[in-house]
Amino acid sequence: MAQMHEVDFQIHGDDMQFVEVELDPNEAAVGEAGAMMYMEDGIEMETVFGDGAEKKGGFLGSLLGAGKRLLTGESLFTTVFFNRASGKRKVAFAAPYPGRIIPVHLGKLGGELIAQKDSFLAAAKGVSLGIAFQKKLGVGLFGGEGFIMQRLQGDGLAFVHAGGTLHERTLAAGELLRVDTGCIVAFQPSVEYDIQMVGGIKTAFFGGEGLFFATLRGPGKVWLQSLPLSRLAGRILASAAPGGSQGEGSVLGGVGLGSILGDNE
Repeated sequence: MAQMHEVDFQIHGDDMQFVEVELDPNEAAVGEAGAMMYMEDGIEMETVFGDGAEKKGGFLGSLLGAGKRLLTGESLFTTVFFNRASGKRKVAFAAPYPGRIIPVHLGKLGGELIAQKDSFLAAAKGVSLGIAFQKKLGVGLFGGEGFIMQRLQGDGLAFVHAGGTLHERTLAAGELLRVDTGCIVAFQPSVEYDIQMVGGIKTAFFGGEGLFFATLRGPGKVWLQSLPLSRLAGRILASAAPGGSQGEGSVLGGVGLGSILGDNE
């Protein structure tokens, strides 16, 4: 496994946050394409295939890592920020929409985290970004994230973004939590993830929560978000459409494909 770079950081802001990472000389951080907010003089930026982690197999290994990122819907490239100066320098990464930035120390979580495919923001160089296939058909078809989620591996710091308000839960062994599919940000691999259909047809079609919800069964930590991007975008599109959001207060208001399937990303 690649040697992780130990970095210091500070998260700024309330609803629209950014994380400022302090790099020692020759340290580096990797950021999602387009996430960089600013960087101080002395930091060099390099675009690389995949996640920037050193991989066995040279170019072919990097190409495989890039292909994995393409499967998750991300860019083929990430950007590595190296501190080439003789002293400490800072680089900042901004959240893409209102919410919270979560600093996750992978080493304290057993070295692995499963996250929704668009939640990764930045990490210390050496953290590996891979893919996690959901083996159950129901999860793949109706889970909101498809068959593929992101797998973050390593023993360093990673920064994950959650929309709206963040809620962290630690589930005991066997403890079950039912969640809107779009509200899941991340969870430990020890948590069992599945999809269930809601109880009744009337609830499914008129309750506004969709036909399916996710079940998370412990043990392990889970991170939830109150405002999935899909929900925010859906409300904006509904308000921008001709006639605005008319009918939202009626008995049948909001009944459609999106409300039936839930908040799919």
